[in-house]
Amino acid sequence: MTARTPEAPAASPGPTRADRIGDAALDLLVERGMRGLTHRAVDERAGLPQGSTSNQARTRQALLETAVRRQVEREAGVLAPQEMPALAGGADALVDALSLALHRYLTDHRSLLVSRYELALEATRRPELRGFFDSAGAVFHGPLVAMMEGAGSAEPERHALSLIAWCEGLMFSCAAGSFHSVVPSHDELRTGFRELLRGMLGR
Repeated sequence: MTARTPEAPAASPGPTRADRIGDAALDLLVERGMRGLTHRAVDERAGLPQGSTSNQARTRQALLETAVRRQVEREAGVLAPQEMPALAGGADALVDALSLALHRYLTDHRSLLVSRYELALEATRRPELRGFFDSAGAVFHGPLVAMMEGAGSAEPERHALSLIAWCEGLMFSCAAGSFHSVVPSHDELRTGFRELLRGMLGR
């Protein structure tokens, strides 16, 4: 009997052109700020022929929306939804999941925080970007409210807002603020979340 040669696993598809443009746009925001984000600069950073970004995103608004969309996709990878606790997991599971995600941001993905701040500031100046930015980021809001409810919160909407504000403040302080040289350990973040949730949940 002739042995069958095992089939090679299918190669995973590489990044699409839109992904490359989005990634290049985020890199430029981190390195040069909003003024450095141009169609030509994105073409150069992405290694694409001149005019490629204009064909994909003709206007500056379209380019910013491409950057926001890619920002959300990459942040979803950092948050790793598959690792988020089931609603029955309670407060301890929520503490573990959130502290791990925050530690990832502050150790391996600090640049994503900087690009997010650049886009958020631009959204305050561009009403046409504000709605798109808010709706894109809202995908993270609902699950957190549900997890707070599962952890036993009597006011999950309000507590989710407080939790987001605490996370955002800590990340900004450590990525761009006065504690930019400080990276809390995973255990320190877990302790902080536990203290915060204890105050919210009363236990």
